[in-house]
Amino acid sequence: MSTPHYDVIIIGTGAGGGTLAHRLAPSGKKILVLERGTFLPREKENWDTVQVFQKDRYHTSDVWYDRDGEPIHPGTGYWVGGNTKVYGGALFRWRERDFEQVIHTGGISPEWPLKYRDFEPYYTEAEKLYDVHGKSGQDPTEPYRSEEYPHPAIAHEPRIAEIHDALQAKGYHPFHLPLAIKLNEANRRLGACIRCNTCDGFPCLVNGKADSDINCIRPTVDTSTNVTLFTEAEVLRLHTSVSGREVTHVEARVAGHRTLFSADIVVVSCGAINSAVLLLKSANDQHPYGLANSSDQVGRNFMKHQNGAIVGVARKLNPTLFQKTMGFNDFYWGEPGFDYPMGHVQLLGKVNKDLVALDAPKFAPGMALDEVAKRSVDWWLTAEDLPDPKNRVTVQNSTITLDYTDNNIAAFDRLLYRWTEVLQSIDCGDHILPCSLYFRKRVPLQGVAHQCGTCRFGEDPTTSVLDLNCRTHDVDNLYVVDGSFFRSSAAVNPTLTIIANALRVGDHLLDRLK
Repeated sequence: MSTPHYDVIIIGTGAGGGTLAHRLAPSGKKILVLERGTFLPREKENWDTVQVFQKDRYHTSDVWYDRDGEPIHPGTGYWVGGNTKVYGGALFRWRERDFEQVIHTGGISPEWPLKYRDFEPYYTEAEKLYDVHGKSGQDPTEPYRSEEYPHPAIAHEPRIAEIHDALQAKGYHPFHLPLAIKLNEANRRLGACIRCNTCDGFPCLVNGKADSDINCIRPTVDTSTNVTLFTEAEVLRLHTSVSGREVTHVEARVAGHRTLFSADIVVVSCGAINSAVLLLKSANDQHPYGLANSSDQVGRNFMKHQNGAIVGVARKLNPTLFQKTMGFNDFYWGEPGFDYPMGHVQLLGKVNKDLVALDAPKFAPGMALDEVAKRSVDWWLTAEDLPDPKNRVTVQNSTITLDYTDNNIAAFDRLLYRWTEVLQSIDCGDHILPCSLYFRKRVPLQGVAHQCGTCRFGEDPTTSVLDLNCRTHDVDNLYVVDGSFFRSSAAVNPTLTIIANALRVGDHLLDRLK
């Protein structure tokens, strides 16, 4: 049988691959999109806390390993749309300074060869494509914008508005979170979102979340005769020519059968961990240490942020349903007495007794947990994870290992301490509890939702995997378009930068395809 040939093959449908497919579709070129998962089913379990968080219904059953050989059950899922199917939709632009060299208490965040000005027009396009709601002028650290957010900020519910006002009264600068959501507060029937309490971390039963599946893949596949999507198509390895300078075939298992595809251009968008794994598994005589790995950088500099969640329990009831509407960056670059970056704070989706139970003593009665949940306000904290070549993804005999050691912990610990003080100062934290939510306990290694950095980009092929257009230095027709290209991780959610970069690389590929 002849091998099906395409102009472009895109492997993966998350924030990188899904956005890129949407960008390239109008070219009319023949495009194949390969996704190892299926469409996430719409079912009542989408909104079932026990199913989603306690039973990991939408996470992979794959087992990876840590540096000590202990098993890891990764908090990642294989669906059309990738991890955007369960993300909280917080889409932040990086600060201008995030693209420069930054000195941290735990080390150095390196300078990027491209700057904020290079990404700004693509950030603007990305916010439009993903229905981002927000309001400029509230966050003291926010970067320059050429346009206002495409949709108005999402209103706080009464208890959150009280906290917002209390923070302002203390001289702080809380702001409305930039959220990718299909909500029309002026006319609710025109938006899919119903402002429920099962958004952040849950799949959306009513398709009210602006994710890569809903906003990019489905519109593209439904309207473009030149784009083909294969689900249940796990790519096993990439084959090259004798010279090793171009990918000649993509080998995939499609619905249980091994199939070869070929294309003029191949784009890997599997997420930072699995993209590195695919390149490493594709080693051959010309690339003995992994495809495009002459620099020995594939899989290195793995980052995932220093993340944690806390629950502030007060005497006052919190009847909020849609809670994730506020952020806080006053400590982003530090504070008097601590001249190093600390990080970012944002509200989480509202916890219930089943979520609180993940961290409660086993003997805690359900009624007590319910009372805690009714009075809680729930927060997500992020400090920057610094690139370290020793923190790496490796694969041997199909076994994936994350050889990782935490860094920059002092910044996260100080942020946690200071935010606890702030909450207590506004009567929003008589008791502070840890919160598992997405991951078990203190966001351990298995919590890889913010993964990035494993195929860093740069101008020097001896120290980077990708060039400035995210083409591999070693293979002429191979690109990596997801969080792999990051040189640093900043301290806000990475997704908007992944989307913006996919649009930027998409423009480069449109020129190349002409």
